[in-house]
Amino acid sequence: MTINFQKALGVHADALELRAERTRVLATNIANESTPGFTARDIDFASVLQERIDGDDGAALPGFSGGTAQYRVPFHPSADGNTVEIGVEQAAFSQNASDFQTSLTFINMKLRGLAKAISGQ
Repeated sequence: MTINFQKALGVHADALELRAERTRVLATNIANESTPGFTARDIDFASVLQERIDGDDGAALPGFSGGTAQYRVPFHPSADGNTVEIGVEQAAFSQNASDFQTSLTFINMKLRGLAKAISGQ
């Protein structure tokens, strides 16, 4: 009997993959804080994850290559056209890192449970 890890891990594997992509998007925003004309982007985590859950397993991640990353509207626009607000980006990055760790913890717990079941404990 084989183990289907996609079913065993549930939504957590998709959540982890999406959190990793969001980390890349937010890190790019932070790195381009002083680039004139750079437009900050973000991912609507809940809607993209819901698309994945609803069965669109092949749904493209919303990165920079043809995905559905959304542009962030600044609270205080800058004169040079850059929409990155470092405080907002750092807060989003920190929250995303915490959520990433939570997803990792859930996956770790699932894998430990599978290992116990396999070993007969």
